[in-house]
Amino acid sequence: MRTVQVRIEGRVQGVGFRAFVERNALALGLDGWVRNRRDGSVEAVFQGPDEIVNEMLVLCRRGPPASAVTRVETIGEGVGAFTGFEVRPTG
Repeated sequence: MRTVQVRIEGRVQGVGFRAFVERNALALGLDGWVRNRRDGSVEAVFQGPDEIVNEMLVLCRRGPPASAVTRVETIGEGVGAFTGFEVRPTG
């Protein structure tokens, strides 16, 4: 089991990025959350089997069609326990 917290930068707000992340995380069976940040980035936590978390990180680097991801930065590892996946308010 792996838990990773990431910040995704680029054109990631106003392009359906949170919905894209939520849809894919649920399809992959991951737990965690996603939210917009006031600095224009998106922050997310993914928890699940290592290979599935890695698959989600690849999807985040690609993003939905209207996005332009410039960076996916790991800002935390192994923190928290989550049940389900949710979209949180901007933080």
